Amino acid sequence: MASSSTSKYNSNSLENSSSKQNLKDGSSWEQNEEIPRLPGETRVTDKDVIYMCPFNGPVKGRVYITNYRLYLRSVENDPVVILDVPLGVISRIEKMGGASSRGENSYGLDITCKDMRNLRFALKQEGHSRRDIFELLTKYAFPQSHNLPFFAFVNEEKFPENGWMVYNPMSEYRRQGLPNERWRVTFINEHYGLCDTYPSLLVVPYNATDEDLKKVAAFRSRNRIPVLSWVHPETQAVIMRCSQPLVGMSGKRNKDDERYLDIIREANGQISKLTIYDARPNVNAVANKATGGGYEGEDAYPNAELTFLDIHNIHVMRESLKKLKDIVYPNVEESHWLSSLESTHWLEHIKLVLTGAIQVADKVSSGRSSVLVHCSDGWDRTAQLTSLAMLMLDSYYRTIEGFEVLVQKEWISFGHKFASRIGHGDKNHADTDRSPIFLQFIDCVWQMSKQFPTAFEFNEQFLITILDHLYSCRFGTFLYNSEFLREKEKVTERTLSLWSLINSDKSKYTNAFYSKELNRALYPVASMRHLELWVNYYIRWNPRIRQQPNPVEQRYLELLALRDDYIRRLEELQITNNAKISNSSASSTSPSQMVSQVQTQF
Repeated sequence: MASSSTSKYNSNSLENSSSKQNLKDGSSWEQNEEIPRLPGETRVTDKDVIYMCPFNGPVKGRVYITNYRLYLRSVENDPVVILDVPLGVISRIEKMGGASSRGENSYGLDITCKDMRNLRFALKQEGHSRRDIFELLTKYAFPQSHNLPFFAFVNEEKFPENGWMVYNPMSEYRRQGLPNERWRVTFINEHYGLCDTYPSLLVVPYNATDEDLKKVAAFRSRNRIPVLSWVHPETQAVIMRCSQPLVGMSGKRNKDDERYLDIIREANGQISKLTIYDARPNVNAVANKATGGGYEGEDAYPNAELTFLDIHNIHVMRESLKKLKDIVYPNVEESHWLSSLESTHWLEHIKLVLTGAIQVADKVSSGRSSVLVHCSDGWDRTAQLTSLAMLMLDSYYRTIEGFEVLVQKEWISFGHKFASRIGHGDKNHADTDRSPIFLQFIDCVWQMSKQFPTAFEFNEQFLITILDHLYSCRFGTFLYNSEFLREKEKVTERTLSLWSLINSDKSKYTNAFYSKELNRALYPVASMRHLELWVNYYIRWNPRIRQQPNPVEQRYLELLALRDDYIRRLEELQITNNAKISNSSASSTSPSQMVSQVQTQF
């Protein structure tokens, strides 16, 4: 995927290249071509620039723009790959300096990226030399703002596996043992008429009619009614998800909604209260009443127990990530590192999300009650909590394919607003809807994988690849805000799935230490002492920051290599021994008999 290195640090030298190379991201490289390209990728323009590398100083190079990426090669000494950045990663392009600017390399372009990097290119000042490249780069980096298609729609790659086949909602609910005598599948939203941000297939209490669902929808924000995400195979307690009730300042009530929550409570055969986890801080939930929202009050819902989880909103998370970026790129100041990291509050937010998910998982696992999770609209913090709780409770989601199903189900199908939160192809970098909600979720998964190194089939590279393609627009997986819009744009017919790339070469994303365990709940320790910054993601662009390899993993890989060497030598000895036996009886042995003796099985 995207790489940022210089000739001094981990460069991809083109020296001694064969006539055709296949690069890491699937691009092919013909020797007579100047840049690697994916099938469907076309060159737009190129220009001589000076890349202002924050680590090694100015580097003379030639920048190439395609309809998919920005690509930089150095022109000094051996041609070396410096930058390979998908245009979808770009958040903002600004002009640096003017025609009359003084000072070396003060005129050019400043590029802000979504993956923690900033790129700066200096150009010659004469003759408006940056105008064309600025306009073309802006046009192709922000296709939605210029009536152009995402690269995913012109990508012509081919993969052995079809990633769109990974998730089938009916198959996933059947795996959970649904439908049954307590829960039924409804197609009331088949054409997205009940809720245009929900999937077409929903699981609801058996005793709730479709007419009941319509009445409940009128009292829930965006019509996002409580529906089932997961059922515990033993306790039969469930995880439900929804949006906030439309209580408003006057404290409105809705008998249908109150009765519906009671039906959910009774569905798992328990007489205890239904537990409602409101992801918001209490003060925010109260403030939402002023805009018509709110929360479930004790008077209206006497059989429910409400808990606020104090997870902040999208705006707080966005500002926290900005502060984190400031301390990790381009320079890491060692002397004040811990206090600087603490001031971003990033790990504090990770802690609160994990703590909330642990509460949800524990309540369901104990069988004491079913759980209903919501925030304001039920597509940000709600998705974080439900998916992490399911990951803790269900070992299937810790496999490569199971995790893909989890992302498809809880995030993509249930309407996390990927287009709004990431800003795919949109030049409006200051849009207040943007927020790193999905990044936070993946960070939480990484924290869990660090605490349980044998519990996950996938490795760190799997998680980083997902985040890289969250931005790249190479695949249709994360495009648009809802299933309804994806169907409208025929995404599954016209684009490739990210899971096609991953599932066609699973070995690259497999954890060597994975030990399959069934029905074991994982509860990570969510204290600040046990959480750490994900250096290999957030600081990966800095060649001077190298996380020390895991000594256990290193030793394990050494032992595997040693084992393979012993096997190879043993096979050689067997072949040599068989050859000697064959030679001694060569006078009475036919050639075909000799071959069969040499082919020793190990």
